[in-house]
Amino acid sequence: MKIFTDQLQRTVRLGFPPRRIVSLVPSQTELLHALGLEAEVVGITKFCIHPAAWFRSKTRVGGTRQLNIETIRQLQPDLVIANKEENEQVQIEALEKEFLVWVSDIQTLPDAGDMMLRVGALTGRAEKAQEIVNEIMQRFAQLAVAVAGTKRRRVAYFIWRNPWMVAASNTFIDCILDQYGFTNVFAKESRYPVFTTEQLRKVDCDLVLLSSEPYPFGEKHMAEMHDIFPGAIIKLVDGEMFSWYGSHLLQTPGYWGQVAG
Repeated sequence: MKIFTDQLQRTVRLGFPPRRIVSLVPSQTELLHALGLEAEVVGITKFCIHPAAWFRSKTRVGGTRQLNIETIRQLQPDLVIANKEENEQVQIEALEKEFLVWVSDIQTLPDAGDMMLRVGALTGRAEKAQEIVNEIMQRFAQLAVAVAGTKRRRVAYFIWRNPWMVAASNTFIDCILDQYGFTNVFAKESRYPVFTTEQLRKVDCDLVLLSSEPYPFGEKHMAEMHDIFPGAIIKLVDGEMFSWYGSHLLQTPGYWGQVAG
């Protein structure tokens, strides 16, 4: 038995190392794969699409916000890995009555690095986790050099339509926008505020980013955005590059050229 602390600063007593893991968060599922936990991960959500082999073969336990508690119960995990934002508190509290649940809480790049190191320690893969974090931080340091001296464009990042919803401050997306050298035009707002079309027409921005998730923005939405922001550049972007905070961050710095170009 070992004692760990999750990112909510709760003490977790775990039979070490865990042998049956259920992951309730796509980006953390991908991290578990990067850590080499093929045999240990027995359950994932229907949104855990990376790696593709796991998506096809692992037992799915529902969606991140609509978990199938009975399916998780049948898997009898000795560790459930969740996230404060992506999972529903009520369901997590229900799981905690039966299983050990470790919860992450991530808003910044350092938070993401801390999560990966903690999950590495939690699963007996501390050395591999450190390698991944070191490489991620090195790539972001190189990105900072590339971004330095570029004009900070004013950016609006949309995550939903009907109603219009954007990523504002106190979000991981806002952190990545800053890493890319952008200024979030909604930085004075918090989390994921909702706006009307009339309110958006009054916003001054240089670049509008339409995310591929959670709302699947596509080409058909471009004209609509051009009408709202006639002077801005409108781009469709891969939401995973802005909101996945596990080992996927190895790819995020290299995506800057596609967004900024």
